[in-house]
Amino acid sequence: MKKLINSIIILIALFTIIACQNDDDTNSVANNVTLEFQNTFKDEIIVLGDANSTSATTNTSVEGQTHHFSELKYVISNIRLIKTDGTEIPYNVNDLDKGATVINQSKISSLSYTLSTIPSGDYKQIKFGLGIRTDLNTLDQVRFPKFYEAAGANDTKMHWEWGTGYRFTKIEGFYDTDNKELSIHTGSTVSGTNGDSSTYTQGVNAYREITLNLTTHAIVGRISPKIIIKADFDKLLSGKTTTIILGDGNATPSIHTAANMVKFVDNLGGNGTSDLSGMFSIINVEN
Repeated sequence: MKKLINSIIILIALFTIIACQNDDDTNSVANNVTLEFQNTFKDEIIVLGDANSTSATTNTSVEGQTHHFSELKYVISNIRLIKTDGTEIPYNVNDLDKGATVINQSKISSLSYTLSTIPSGDYKQIKFGLGIRTDLNTLDQVRFPKFYEAAGANDTKMHWEWGTGYRFTKIEGFYDTDNKELSIHTGSTVSGTNGDSSTYTQGVNAYREITLNLTTHAIVGRISPKIIIKADFDKLLSGKTTTIILGDGNATPSIHTAANMVKFVDNLGGNGTSDLSGMFSIINVEN
């Protein structure tokens, strides 16, 4: 009997070891991470609408100015996930076809972006770009045909008509009680000679690096976590950097000075020094 009991104990121990090994093997498998973007004004999900819309979200800035949006788009690229040990995992950071996307409030499918085959581990932070890095910000249809097409499609139009690069944010709408048109486009500028691309030099750099600490660790392995990211467009006019009043020389920065555009850029994406989050924050991590 004693030998039988000992044999049973040994078998149980072996099964436990095998089960733990199988669990470890499962945990070590790469998996997907989904980024879900929620575009809000303060805590209210934004609803788009035309000039006469009664359903569009009415937004009121700290200065008491009202406005609503008919179009809301922005580019996310250069995504990196940071493990708890500080290891940085880049996600196709040099390939716009595989690692960049246009978030479009009118297109529900665009609000979720899946990062595939992320190495297993515990992640504490996410970094990404609002816009596109200078070295990739050219309308290169040959190198990145998928992103070029997606950004330039009729329902996105994130190409500058006049330049070689992409729009980073594109906001259309109306403000004040008489529904004056609102048009805010941001993106890096270049200067050159008579359209000669070989002479282009960087003007205003509208690209912004975003750094967000996760509310809880994203665990990749057996689990395919979802990171829910809030983009609060209350910051558009009432950001950490500056307060903007539409109609005060700032409503259409794409046809005003680059300096006026930078005010919006810093409110949306942070100033790159004291503010690395801009309008973005983490709502939750679903493991």
